[in-house]
Amino acid sequence: MTRQARIRTRTDASARPLSEAYDTALLDLDGVVYAGGRAIGHAPESLAAARDGGMHLAYVTNNASRTPQAVAGLLTDLGVPAEPTDVITSAQAVARLIADQVPAGSRVLVIGGEGLRVALRERGLEPVESADDDPAAVVQGYGGPELPWGRFAEASYAVARGVPWFASNTDLTIPSERGIAPGNGAAVEVVRLVTGGEPQVAGKPRPPMHRETILRTGAERPLVVGDRLDTDIEGAHVGGVDSLLVLTGVTDAVQLLAAPPQHRPTYVAADLRGLLTGQPEVGEEAGGFVCGGWSASVRDGEAVLDGGGEALDGLRALCAAVWTWAGDGSGGVETDKALARLGF
Repeated sequence: MTRQARIRTRTDASARPLSEAYDTALLDLDGVVYAGGRAIGHAPESLAAARDGGMHLAYVTNNASRTPQAVAGLLTDLGVPAEPTDVITSAQAVARLIADQVPAGSRVLVIGGEGLRVALRERGLEPVESADDDPAAVVQGYGGPELPWGRFAEASYAVARGVPWFASNTDLTIPSERGIAPGNGAAVEVVRLVTGGEPQVAGKPRPPMHRETILRTGAERPLVVGDRLDTDIEGAHVGGVDSLLVLTGVTDAVQLLAAPPQHRPTYVAADLRGLLTGQPEVGEEAGGFVCGGWSASVRDGEAVLDGGGEALDGLRALCAAVWTWAGDGSGGVETDKALARLGF
């Protein structure tokens, strides 16, 4: 599927359930399937229904700390049966990126978790722990909240010496049971500030992650499912595939309405139950847009919402009004009153 050249100004309609319209769901994990080691509401049963209907489920995560085996085990324990081959991680994507640029058998300084080490060994590379181990590359990935501060110093020593620097991803935050925590991007910023360097990044929304995913899944009609506009949805945009934003993670309605074109999803749902349904049409009427029982427009820089019905239909109508008003920009519209009517 090739990327549409037009600027998206409204979500798309689908007469068929998304699980029937697409052959493969490329599912983000944190904030979509689970948060802090617990399944998100409606996720296990929704995924089971989609799988039983013939949809292939692939779990695509920017979190490089766990191995595919560990991720599959966690998913299975949460009631989402999965095999290691169903899991694609940014560790795998960055390991391929490094292997394409350094000699076989090279040493790589690892700042992160076991997932990175396993992925590097799969590519014939040797993980090492010190900048003094003569590494051919440095790779940084999320290592959990227990990652010692001294690991950032090792990365900084090597990068300052001119060793090529790679990052699994640059997500600044990661969802947890207790709230939003610092992600790998925050750790990358530490090394960037110390060295002035710039890493090559593999994870979403960068092309290496999309390439890794398609190579491993063989998807022909993929649907990216995620909770982040700047990784999941932008990654789908970069790869030229459709996307479903679920509102169970870091993105809220305010951020969705303010999204620039590359962050605007094809579809929106409250949670993974959205895989099992179609998507309503957003129509245009004089001065605004309609969806379900709602009509939305922008007047004097303020979003105005009239009518009633399902809150998500109102949000879809608002997206059309605000995105059309913004064109290829973002923000600039007062949306608080309209969203308050919807309970967002």
